[in-house]
Amino acid sequence: PKTASMLSLSLQSTSFHGVASVPSRVQPTMLFGAKASAPKKAPAFAYGLPGNFNALGGSELNWDPAGFLEGKSELEVNRYREAELTHGRVGMLAATGFLVQERFHPLFSGDGGPAIDQIPQLPFWLWIVMTIGIGNAELYRIRVGWAKVDPKTGKAPSALRPDYYPGYLNFDPLNLAPGNEKDLRLMQERELSHGRLGMIAAAGFLAQEAVTGQTWGAYWGDASF
Repeated sequence: PKTASMLSLSLQSTSFHGVASVPSRVQPTMLFGAKASAPKKAPAFAYGLPGNFNALGGSELNWDPAGFLEGKSELEVNRYREAELTHGRVGMLAATGFLVQERFHPLFSGDGGPAIDQIPQLPFWLWIVMTIGIGNAELYRIRVGWAKVDPKTGKAPSALRPDYYPGYLNFDPLNLAPGNEKDLRLMQERELSHGRLGMIAAAGFLAQEAVTGQTWGAYWGDASF
């Protein structure tokens, strides 16, 4: 009887361990009474950067037909925005230059005509000044926003610094930036809209003058431009 009792206890113990070794189908919340972690929320379009605004309808655009943003990290999306802002600012200056330079160029003697024909006629000293000015501006932008290169690998872990906000170069000599976040975001939206328009306008000026060989004013009927 004693041996039988010990054998019975041994079998019961073995049975218990065998059942416990089977993976449980009960959810952890039922076992421990804890709440399951909520699924991660998808990041906002372009990680919430300004520029996702439809000026006509007032709603979000979420416009990325080519899928450039799919699977991209926040740092990579910031790099795209930095490139867009840089080209947009240059585009605004270029479009203004087309409107002004063809008739008003006090720093050098010009013969008028399309701006694309005036470029080769610029004096050598002006090329030097422009090169130095553009180079200094780019060096400043690199110091502020670009990640440092690892001396061992000769590469940077990413194009931009993780704490750098695209386009924010601490350059506001006229103190135009608003002091509150809402108005600042609105100004950023406006800059992006004007920059995108400036890029399209500059490309249009270049194409029109290259095809017609005339300034924009002469092409549209005013020979004085």
